[in-house]
Amino acid sequence: MNKYELALVVSAKVEDEVRDAVVEKAKGYITRYNGVITEVEEWGKKKLAYEIQKMHEGFYYFIQFGADAECPAEVERHVRIMDNVLRYLVVRKDA
Repeated sequence: MNKYELALVVSAKVEDEVRDAVVEKAKGYITRYNGVITEVEEWGKKKLAYEIQKMHEGFYYFIQFGADAECPAEVERHVRIMDNVLRYLVVRKDA
């Protein structure tokens, strides 16, 4: 089992409940593909490095999880089409 991290940038224009639902949905995709979530970090609202979809701010979330090699591709496939997600990235963490 490898260690991974999913970075999410969620739109700052949506309400708290919608933002929480987006994060829960992403966590659900991880567990659906046999991933084990170890930590969820919420960094809060930050200024974006450049404008994305006419927005200058976004909420940052970092989800650490352990999973098999096929899980990150499946998670990215689902997160790619989620509403209110401005950017995402799954990276493998070295042990």
